[in-house]
Amino acid sequence: MAVASTSIAACPQFSGLRSSSSVVSSCTSQSFFQNVHSHLRLSSSPATKACRPVVAMAGSGKFFVGGNWKCNGTKESISKLISDLNSAKLESDVDVVVAPPFIYIDQVKSSLSDRIEISGQNCWIGKGGAFTGEISGEQLKDIGCKWVILGHSERRHIIGEDDEFIGKKAAYALGQGLGVIACIGELLQEREEGKTFDVCYKQLKAFADAVPSWDDVVIAYEPVWAIGTGKVATPQQAQEVHVAVRDWISKNVSAEVASETRIIYGGSVNGSNCADLATQEDIDGFLVGGASLKGPEFATIVNSVTSEKVAA
Repeated sequence: MAVASTSIAACPQFSGLRSSSSVVSSCTSQSFFQNVHSHLRLSSSPATKACRPVVAMAGSGKFFVGGNWKCNGTKESISKLISDLNSAKLESDVDVVVAPPFIYIDQVKSSLSDRIEISGQNCWIGKGGAFTGEISGEQLKDIGCKWVILGHSERRHIIGEDDEFIGKKAAYALGQGLGVIACIGELLQEREEGKTFDVCYKQLKAFADAVPSWDDVVIAYEPVWAIGTGKVATPQQAQEVHVAVRDWISKNVSAEVASETRIIYGGSVNGSNCADLATQEDIDGFLVGGASLKGPEFATIVNSVTSEKVAA
């Protein structure tokens, strides 16, 4: 216990993790968990209308498609997926990234075409050390990753990472030369209560308060109610939030950053709905979950950039 207490004290940002299950009661470090509980995110703000007047301003960045493989795959299935991706014909004017489970990154890096970049699914808030189960930004860089996904709803709502903690992780990752796929998005209850914009703005502010630059940040809007559920925001619903996010950045960071920062959509994106979503002016690509585990379908999503061109 003495070693654990020393490690936690050496990294006070660790208090950005909150406890959310019976596992907590089996632990004995009271001071640590007082810190954890102080970061519980309870919203008491009144419901607001779902729509607010914003200024439409489409992004100017290159189309971006990321595949988040989450906790899926075996050496055999990933070899097959790599083979499918290597043989796929992908549009040239798209940045394509995949995020394998940590233990398979080296396998993917050594055999996947250089056309596709590699991302971590998460990283620690600072330099590595006595943090069991974590991966540092330095380690991701060392193994060949160019990107890292931070703030995914499964990290927020299952693991318990709060906005400030995620913002600090993003700042550290950028400092190590990684690009950050910064995830934001509301729960179903928050949408039904008209809090979609409030939630997204709050999550955006945590990134804005922490990151030194937006040059290597891609924002992924992922409504939590649409992730892995088969439900998907309509193109109009997604566009409405993307416009609002870009407007917030314009007002709170700069118009230049708002124009240049790519805002991608995630939430049950697949080969059937990607084309309609891609036609929306402020949707600059996708963060794909389950469909990214199917090489041909993922290629279809990457190539939906042609729908964007037609719409333009």
